Amino acid sequence: MCQLLPMEPDKVVMWTLEGKGGYGDSPKYIAEEILRRNQKRERKYKVVWLTDLPVQEFPQEIKVVTNSIGSKAYHLSTAGFWVGNTRTGYGTRKRKGTIYIQTWHSIAGIKPIGEQRGNRLPAMARIVSEADSKLIDYVLAGNEWSYKMCPSGLIYNGPILRTGTPRCDVLLNRKEEMRRKYRAQYGLPMNTSVVLYAPTFRGGSQKGRRNVSAETGTMDFGRLVHALEAKFGGTWYVFLRLHPQVADQAEAIMHREQNDRLINASMHPDMNELLVASDMLITDYSSSAFESMLMKQPGFLLVEDEQEYVEDRGELMFQLEDLPFPAAYDMDGLERQIAEFDQSRYEERAERFMSGLGVFEDGNASGRVVDFMEERLL
Repeated sequence: MCQLLPMEPDKVVMWTLEGKGGYGDSPKYIAEEILRRNQKRERKYKVVWLTDLPVQEFPQEIKVVTNSIGSKAYHLSTAGFWVGNTRTGYGTRKRKGTIYIQTWHSIAGIKPIGEQRGNRLPAMARIVSEADSKLIDYVLAGNEWSYKMCPSGLIYNGPILRTGTPRCDVLLNRKEEMRRKYRAQYGLPMNTSVVLYAPTFRGGSQKGRRNVSAETGTMDFGRLVHALEAKFGGTWYVFLRLHPQVADQAEAIMHREQNDRLINASMHPDMNELLVASDMLITDYSSSAFESMLMKQPGFLLVEDEQEYVEDRGELMFQLEDLPFPAAYDMDGLERQIAEFDQSRYEERAERFMSGLGVFEDGNASGRVVDFMEERLL
């Protein structure tokens, strides 16, 4: 019935993490560029954001609506554009004339997705992916590696745009701004150093019942801070940023740790603002490692469950020893890797590695995407 309603060619419907995310990732930076241009022109885009979360950091110019079946049916059916970083729900239909731009939520991947998982790809995941990919009109890419891997990873054979990745614009353009913002927010001096600890979730890729959880393994935040201060000097804090699907478990970790150097940053919807505000990243299989490398920001991988993870998810896309980030398999190993870290060697490896990916990020991806959208309206 909603497809009988008049279309609004200038309406852009956005979402992150299937509607479970907030104002972040590439859709956010495309929205910012749209709103910036709206201030200077008579013809304006109307931006609508679908989310399950309560209203958080959204600009007042964005219409935030609940991610309910009714809202999705109405707004998706009457929009000129869809812009999302994850799949639509199974059974979604796209009206003729609507343009669906899929930004995805990484610039490259350590963990496999789609057909890269081989026989570990659940049947339902394939069905959902194939159904959504048939709706997509364009996928964005920020490097040649992702451009080539997109057909198998997303199970998609349509046009891929070499625009760069909008979520990377903040990494290249706004470091000092974000550094000031988050230190002020948490009452930290500007000369304070921050390590962002951002593990991915566990259990979300299994073939059985979906039961995601956050695991910190042998991570000892007190030992981590001590190791960083012994190696690099200064005063260090830890931003804890769990994956949005398990962010509600962060408070339990905070209560357990009782560490005044540990800050719960899990409820921030924009991972990349936290990343660029930090001085270092520790993760495991998250694609955020590549974004740290893009900035030549040092980091480490803490991968205590590699074999179990591979058995569940499928073979990793890169051998860990080939990545610029040193890998540790327990807390003892992480302390050792920190003590032995060589910034010059890391930067050389990061530059060589990212060159091998064929990266073409330059901080102007959002502008190119909106240029492309405006051309479609002419």
